[in-house]
Amino acid sequence: MSTATDPQPQTPQQQPQQPPRPATDPLLTLCLVILGALVLATAGYLCVAHPSLTGPIATVATVAGALFAAVGVAVAVRRR
Repeated sequence: MSTATDPQPQTPQQQPQQPPRPATDPLLTLCLVILGALVLATAGYLCVAHPSLTGPIATVATVAGALFAAVGVAVAVRRR
């Protein structure tokens, strides 16, 4: 039998599609939210109890915010 006269083209077998998995684990998200809240609460307490630490804490928070934003953008671009 010749493949040139075969009316139906041969296609490779299709693999069954897997259901989409969630982007993040809900437990991991919850842990990160709780950790973030604890860090913010600790920084707030230190700023109230020790006013001299307000400047250094604000500086660290500014740099950390910029780093978190950069990492978030990098992760979002990579997942696309």
